Amino acid sequence: MRYKSIILLLLSAFLLVACSGESTEELMYQHMEESVKLESEFVAQQQPLSELEQTEQGLYQEISELSADEFDQINELAKAAIESIEQRRVHIEAELSSIEASKTEFDQVKSLIEDLEDDDLKVVAVEMVDVMEERYQAYLTLHEAYQISLDYDIELYELLQKEDLEEPEFTAQIEKVNTQYQEIIDTNIAFNEATEAFNTIKREFYDLTDLNITYK
Repeated sequence: MRYKSIILLLLSAFLLVACSGESTEELMYQHMEESVKLESEFVAQQQPLSELEQTEQGLYQEISELSADEFDQINELAKAAIESIEQRRVHIEAELSSIEASKTEFDQVKSLIEDLEDDDLKVVAVEMVDVMEERYQAYLTLHEAYQISLDYDIELYELLQKEDLEEPEFTAQIEKVNTQYQEIIDTNIAFNEATEAFNTIKREFYDLTDLNITYK
């Protein structure tokens, strides 16, 4: 399930002492740290998502312990699981909105790069923007994989509501679900790695500036 390893957070930094006036570096810092703040809603979705996933897992466990003669109970539990899945869909859409807002804010640093006077700093800044783009694309892949998994989960619980369900049909759906779960794990790892790479290059960028930065 997704909650096994969801995210590495973006590096958050404090500006202690800046250069006199508002330098290009400081303007970039402002956009970059506002970008971090805009991901707070993304972070806030992780706990309810994890709880809903565990709730659904519990419902599935209950279903697996019932016999075919207890179809009414299976049907009710399957309906409850589908409701839980639809609640997760709401949370991942809020998650997506947060990531998109953060990315839009971060993108404002692009136009400032050419104003940097230090060539080494400019090179790192360009790389930092590229890594953020990779992270964003990795998240979109993860989001799509998770959406598909929700669809497959719903299909599974809809099958469980069929009184004439055949074993091969059920087994085939379980295989689809499990394959998609693995896709989530793989894309989640890619997103985490991209986040870690971005945090590293962001710290390198800050270290090259004249800004006096400390980290949370």
